[in-house]
Amino acid sequence: MKIQNVHDEAFRPYGKVITTVDCTSLCEAMMNTECPADHTIYVASDPEIEKVDSFAAFRDQVYGGMPIQIGYCNGSNHKLNGLEYHRDSEVNVAVNDLILLLGKEQDIDPETFAYDSSKIEAFLVPAGTCIEVYATTLHFAPCNASEPFRCVVVLPRGTNGKLTTQIPRDGENRLLAAVNKWLIVHPESKMADFGAMASITGENITL
Repeated sequence: MKIQNVHDEAFRPYGKVITTVDCTSLCEAMMNTECPADHTIYVASDPEIEKVDSFAAFRDQVYGGMPIQIGYCNGSNHKLNGLEYHRDSEVNVAVNDLILLLGKEQDIDPETFAYDSSKIEAFLVPAGTCIEVYATTLHFAPCNASEPFRCVVVLPRGTNGKLTTQIPRDGENRLLAAVNKWLIVHPESKMADFGAMASITGENITL
C-alpha cells in the first residue's frame, strides 16, 4: 500500500496539520506513558498529561472553548481491524513516527453499513506533528511506521466512555459502541466476537 504523508495534498479531505499549538512539553510528558511492544492500549483521559501547558491551547483555540480530554493510544499495531468516527474532530499528536489508515464516512453504505477496505488510504504522521482528523474521517488505532508508537488523542470530554442510556439498536444505532463512538470492524477482528458490526469487506489491511 502506498504510504502518503499528512503534509501532502491528498490528506486535505481527511484533516489538516495544526501548527498553532506548541506540543513540545506534551511530547516530553508522553515519554513517561506505557508503550507495549506487542499490542495497543488506549487511555481516554490522563490527568498527568492534561497538566501540560498546551491543554489550554487545545481547549480554547482548537476546540473553541469546549471541555476536552487528552489521552493516548500507544503500542504496536499492523492491521486495520476496525474503523470508527465521532460527531466531532479528533486531534492527534505523533510523539514518534506513525501511520494512520483513513477512510470517509460517506463511503459507508447507509443501508447495510458495508465499507470496502480498498478505499482506505495510508498516511505517515511524522514525529512531533499535530493533526486534526475531521469528524467524517474513518480512523482507528495507528500502525507502526517502524517502532512502537505513542500517539496523543484529544477529544471532547466524555468521548469513548461507557454508554449509560438504552437506545433502540436499529439503523446507525447498531454502530454506537461508546459515548460519541460509532464503530465498524473487519470480520477477522476479535472485536467482531463481542458484537461489533462486522461490515468491513475486502482485505484486513496489514502494514
